[in-house]
Amino acid sequence: MRGSVLAGALGDALGYAVEFDSWSAIVARWGEAGVTDPAGLDRPVISDDTQMTLFTLEALAEALRWANEGSAADELACLWLAYLRWYRTQGELLPGDAPQPPATWLESDPSMRHRRAAGNACLSGLGSGRMGTVERPVNPDSKGCGTVMRSAPFGLVPHVPVEDMVRLAARGSALTHGHPTAAAAAGALAGIVARIIRGASLEDAVAATVATLAEAGDGAAETLAALRRAVEEAEADRADHGPDSALDPPRLAQRFGGGWVAEEALAIAVYCALVDADDDPATHLRRALVRAANHDGDSDSTAAIAGNIVGALYGTTALDPAWVEALVERDVVEREIDEFLAAVGGAR
Repeated sequence: MRGSVLAGALGDALGYAVEFDSWSAIVARWGEAGVTDPAGLDRPVISDDTQMTLFTLEALAEALRWANEGSAADELACLWLAYLRWYRTQGELLPGDAPQPPATWLESDPSMRHRRAAGNACLSGLGSGRMGTVERPVNPDSKGCGTVMRSAPFGLVPHVPVEDMVRLAARGSALTHGHPTAAAAAGALAGIVARIIRGASLEDAVAATVATLAEAGDGAAETLAALRRAVEEAEADRADHGPDSALDPPRLAQRFGGGWVAEEALAIAVYCALVDADDDPATHLRRALVRAANHDGDSDSTAAIAGNIVGALYGTTALDPAWVEALVERDVVEREIDEFLAAVGGAR
């Protein structure tokens, strides 16, 4: 569990250093290998991707604590209130008719009070003051990657059926993004992570998620097609080149798009996790993060999601200690993980 969140934060920091840069600009600054080492950055910082992931953890920990005390909790309301706290960290004021949740230590931590390319739909959805639902979503046409990049923690909750956490991730996406593809992609990431921490291999976790999407109806069609393409392309590239295939960012964009929308971001991350599989956990994680970060698109989101997936597979054994030590917000990330794990430890 810890490895998934930390690896996601490292991917986020690596990708954030080059987000919005073209591949030619990345090469001009970092060389043909691209950006490869968070510890080599001046300030490896997390973006809104990991910020929102931490607030997802906060919400899930709160719901688990209620359950541990024998009380029912409205998980969706916990998520909404946590995301409203994140909204305030971005310098925004909540509408007068919106709930005003009390501040938590996470919201109050100075390291959270940085606005780093926060997604428009996340901001506008939360700024509406209305709790979006699948039936009555806010931003009904939005399927940006701001849902999937925050959804790995749903898969980290144990002792709950995978399908339940997939549904909660999908419902949570509607708080800010109303398009069915956003919900399907968020649920798919939660499903992949959940199956991995329950013992499935990466390949089997992805295959089971694809099978679930195939039965989910038209709303999942775009995510299903994107994941199938990720699997097919990864299998073909490994057959042709093995795990050492060179970076090819222009072709990555041709295959999957730039990752700015939910199904593209998930597909890029899954492709990178699959194509760079290696017997050595640290090598697998490093290759996947570097590939997922170095392209023309939404580099921090794709690398964060790839980190969430590969980190779930290996835990902390895959993490380079120097990378973790260099992460500017390491302490706050670790503290929120600790609080989540404490709540999980008491989960019935």
